[in-house]
Amino acid sequence: MSETTADPDELYDAANQLKEDGNLEAAVAALQEVVAAHPDHVQSHLALGVHLQKLGQNEAAIAHASKVAELDPDDAFSFVQLSVVMQRCGLIMEAEDAMARAQAIRMKESAQG
Repeated sequence: MSETTADPDELYDAANQLKEDGNLEAAVAALQEVVAAHPDHVQSHLALGVHLQKLGQNEAAIAHASKVAELDPDDAFSFVQLSVVMQRCGLIMEAEDAMARAQAIRMKESAQG
């Protein structure tokens, strides 16, 4: 089965196992293959945002965290994760903006439910 037709969740799980085995760089490479073949796979972008930041690749980490918020703009967690990545990358004002967006989504959800 080629990477483009493989189940992205299975590919994600395999990448996650690489991370669990202590090979973060290989996990990142595998996750990058997942998003190349499945650009809307939120879980892979989430993981890349965290892992790339840990590897010091801040611009790429922020790009993936931002992609999560773009793909799932009504999910508060998307913006919480973006905020955390931005904070860890030293972008405090941007992190605060993302957290405010998460709080606004939560307030809207509370008002509706």
